[in-house]
Amino acid sequence: MPAYKRILLKLSGEALMGDDAFGINRATIVRMVQEIREVTQTGVEVAVVIGGGNIFRGVAGGSVGMDRATADYMGMLATVMNSLALADTMRQEGIVARVMSAIGIEQVVEPYVRPKALQYLEEGKVVVFAAGTGNPFFTTDTAAALRGAEIGAEIVLKATKVDGVYTADPKKDPSATRYSRISFDDAISKNLQVLDATAFALCRDQKLPIRVFSILKPGALKRVVLGEDEGTLVHV
Repeated sequence: MPAYKRILLKLSGEALMGDDAFGINRATIVRMVQEIREVTQTGVEVAVVIGGGNIFRGVAGGSVGMDRATADYMGMLATVMNSLALADTMRQEGIVARVMSAIGIEQVVEPYVRPKALQYLEEGKVVVFAAGTGNPFFTTDTAAALRGAEIGAEIVLKATKVDGVYTADPKKDPSATRYSRISFDDAISKNLQVLDATAFALCRDQKLPIRVFSILKPGALKRVVLGEDEGTLVHV
């Protein structure tokens, strides 16, 4: 029995690279989509926010010295490309997905309209939110917190390369241990980088819990949705 009715899944763009230097690794995106399909089959409504680091990394050298807002808009467009790839892979795997963009490019994807997004979710479609918040100076973490609050998601699931939040960097400190759960206040006092500060504050204010888990671990997403002890729960 799923622990949640509606979730917001935050994927990093880097997660799509697999072992590649940048871009989208086909096998990796197919595996991720299959994990999402398993969750939709349990009846859980799924919305996704995806980053753009895997594409933007390829042009990041050219953005040195660039106006910050311009660079951020480039990053938003990268998330649109990832969202299209994700939605098309979902189509091939038998999932009905809709991409909604925070910046207007109607010939490619439909604009983000909250009532329409809610309608799609209620119909069992996966909604992929592209272009971040549509504003420079805000990360896709903040977009995940914002959209999660807007659509009434019960939890934000942050899929990373690490299987939770640790007392220290597990790569540098072998004695680091994983928190099973931690409060927002404790995460702040311990200076644990769960989400960026704006996103974290938004989730805390909206009493929207966050679960950090590894997208590289097979079946982890489904275990999270079923309420099992996977990753780290950040709660009020």
